[in-house]
Amino acid sequence: MGTSRDKGRVFVTVGTTLFDALVKEVDSQECKQVLASHGYSSLLIQLGRGSFLPTKSDGEDGSLKVDYFTFAPNLADYISSSALVISHAGSGSIFETLRAKKPLVVVVNDLLMDNHQRELAEELADKKYLLCASPSSLVHVLRSMDLQSLVPYPPSTPFALVNTLDAFLGFSESYSST
Repeated sequence: MGTSRDKGRVFVTVGTTLFDALVKEVDSQECKQVLASHGYSSLLIQLGRGSFLPTKSDGEDGSLKVDYFTFAPNLADYISSSALVISHAGSGSIFETLRAKKPLVVVVNDLLMDNHQRELAEELADKKYLLCASPSSLVHVLRSMDLQSLVPYPPSTPFALVNTLDAFLGFSESYSST
């Protein structure tokens, strides 16, 4: 059994984008202190195309262990082995994390034009599937987060679209996954 200070790893991903504002914020001392106060022991950051390099730490001094990498062919193992995921607002990263049933804080890049990512993140946050932040509000969201209030994302139903289209087109037969 771990100590109360060993909830596990926080995984941060920016996908294939450049989102240095998110990386800088999770690398801030204040953010790392808030994560440690929630009992997390390490922070693994996927940098994507960014140029900002966080400060690595072995965690020997009681602080969070911090490491990073740029890209990986697949992030599923990093997500599934983490206790908390902090992600950019890309739909692939969001839904991969929700399907893995991991608590998720989505950080919206406010610098994007026509920010459809904000709409998706806010809609999913309204439904209590995840928490939503911007780089400037991340520490506040982490400080006040209550992961117990999150609702599990429902599993996908492969034939839902087919059945919806069939109903719309007037076909009577439905398909099911059984």
